[in-house]
Amino acid sequence: MFIKHFGLQPVSKYAREVWEFVNLYSKTRGINRYPALSNALNFLKDRPEVQARNVQVPSSDAVDEWMSRETKLGNATLEAEVQGGNNNLDLVYEWSKAVNAQVEDIVHGVPPFPLVRECFEKIGEKADAMCISQTPVDALQREWGENQLDGYIAMIAGQEMGTKTEHIKYAAASKYEANRILMIGDAPGDFKAAKSNFALFYPINPGREEASWQRLFDEALDKFFNEEYAGAYEDSLVAEFNECLPENPPWVI
Repeated sequence: MFIKHFGLQPVSKYAREVWEFVNLYSKTRGINRYPALSNALNFLKDRPEVQARNVQVPSSDAVDEWMSRETKLGNATLEAEVQGGNNNLDLVYEWSKAVNAQVEDIVHGVPPFPLVRECFEKIGEKADAMCISQTPVDALQREWGENQLDGYIAMIAGQEMGTKTEHIKYAAASKYEANRILMIGDAPGDFKAAKSNFALFYPINPGREEASWQRLFDEALDKFFNEEYAGAYEDSLVAEFNECLPENPPWVI
């Protein structure tokens, strides 16, 4: 949809590389789709291969200006902005709607990693749990429901309900001591959201997901429940996590 809606077919190879770097293989992994779009457009615009082909990459100015004053970055707020007369965001809105439609059409039958269910069962014995994400809530409810995981959590908070930092703040920070809140995530934004609320963080390392869930089940949850998680143990996991994702793209020497 990034390639289709922004006219990037002549440089589709590089557009795909940029999109996957921004969303999966870098420090920005897991960010909301709108800042991801801005980052990808600007990365692509600066690539020599794209410039050599004289391809005009659309500007990110309109979405950047909207993001500078909107915290709930979702289709509902974007639709209201467009209906309010901001025609500069028409293309972004059409793209975002198409992404949702494609996800609903294509993403089926994707099971959780091994031991995810067992981890949720263990969490449920002693803790409250919720899903927080920058994915639209419709997709979250559909995918968690399809895999019968929604019964393990008290609520699902998607992009329409604010940032991950806000999700933790409003749902947990005022109700639990910081050392009794654990964010389980696979992106630097998850770590930032946890630490913005002084919460603990457990990383699911990109590319090593199975081993990460195994460790969570075998030892990390026990350390959390026994209040032995904070400090050296958490620090070692975070250091390992930070080595998994680069900050600079591989095409920049």
